Amino acid sequence: MENRVDKAERLFREGYNCAQAVVGAFCDIYGVEEELGVRMAASFGAGFGRMREICGAVSGMGIIAGLENGATKGSDTLGKKANYDLVVLMVEEFKKNNGTIICRELLGLDNKSTKDVKEGSTILDKEQTINKTVDTMPQKRDENYYKTRPCVDKVRECAQIIEDIIMKGKDI
Repeated sequence: MENRVDKAERLFREGYNCAQAVVGAFCDIYGVEEELGVRMAASFGAGFGRMREICGAVSGMGIIAGLENGATKGSDTLGKKANYDLVVLMVEEFKKNNGTIICRELLGLDNKSTKDVKEGSTILDKEQTINKTVDTMPQKRDENYYKTRPCVDKVRECAQIIEDIIMKGKDI
């Protein structure tokens, strides 16, 4: 049987974005059909809409944290705190290994101009505002794509963090 870390990688290699791959590997545990799970996560890929902000795989962890213990009432401040504590715990684990949760930094993009070195397209200006255009066209997935990017490893790492922190001790 395929484990969830391997499933996250498989989904990513099938063309799902990083957030979708992480969410798709775990959403069934919470009674969410995979199609709905990957649709919910669709906008978070490539650093939120391919803007290279928060890593999509990290956002996927946040979505799973919300399914695990997200507050269901607006007035539930203790529930919100418990969820935020879980998110912080997972993000700190990711940052311990990577130093950042910012997509463009994980990709090693030029932070001065924030140009995508591999594509040459301007993503954001120095003030972090959207430039004239954001190149929203996903790159072609081929072996070179997977060799030149850390994304598969980040998807696997986020899935493993979910396993270690949320799923540990659960009978699933």
